[in-house]
Amino acid sequence: MASTMNQTAAQTVLVTAGTGKVGRRVADRLAAKGFPVRSGSRSAEVAFEWEDRSTWAAVLEDVGAVFLMYTPGHRDSRAGDTIRAFSELAVANGVGRLVLLSARGEDQAAAAEQAVRDSGAEWTVLQAAWFNQNFDEGVFTDAVFAGGVALPAGQVWEPFIDSGDLADIVAAALTEDGHAGRNYELTGPRLLTFGDTAEAIAKETNRDVAYVPVTGGQFGAVLTSDFDMPDEEVAVMIDIFATLLDSPNAKVTDPVRRLLRRDPVDFADFVCEAVASGVWKQD
Repeated sequence: MASTMNQTAAQTVLVTAGTGKVGRRVADRLAAKGFPVRSGSRSAEVAFEWEDRSTWAAVLEDVGAVFLMYTPGHRDSRAGDTIRAFSELAVANGVGRLVLLSARGEDQAAAAEQAVRDSGAEWTVLQAAWFNQNFDEGVFTDAVFAGGVALPAGQVWEPFIDSGDLADIVAAALTEDGHAGRNYELTGPRLLTFGDTAEAIAKETNRDVAYVPVTGGQFGAVLTSDFDMPDEEVAVMIDIFATLLDSPNAKVTDPVRRLLRRDPVDFADFVCEAVASGVWKQD
């Protein structure tokens, strides 16, 4: 059994993006382990914002470990400097362990990852595949309701990972020994196309849900016209699909199975659970 932080003297664990699809699951797992948790968000009792550095000191008070999930994402030009500044302040305030959520194959994340490695704390970097939960509580949810997931992803394969599996690994890295100085590339158990995901959702919901491959330009036009997204954000979204959904990332890795000592959650099982929850039910 892995040894853990001394729970009787455990300091608070800070979970940034604590209300998000990953953060709130991490907080739940930590609480179940008996660790005091502080949620880092604008709406928290101790408010936290990445963009407002005046909020950082208070949220780090009496904190021993931090889960770092930078929003708006590592492709933001401020990401590396922001993570470095926050990590340095965290260590200066007594934080001994940092766990960073990054992404596979994302060159822009390198600066943030290096900042954590240079921090002087025990660090773990998690490079994760796309989440299953993007379809029921994320960027693709509206598309599922609309019946058409239109994306510039072609027929590229992606090993979608479940946010619950990711949260289990984050909680372990924050509280157990053996993860310091490790980079983990985390994926689900098999490769799927977006067509496969749409077919799985359609089958279980008994509704018409189709994947519609489009060009980057068509995708950008929809983001601009239907979602009023600024041009610079549109460019980022197009670049994400052009660079992250590519053949070097089309592979399944072993760390989830090895670290959790069980099989990762399959996309089909995620869909069944989501259907049971009623999230895709329409009145």
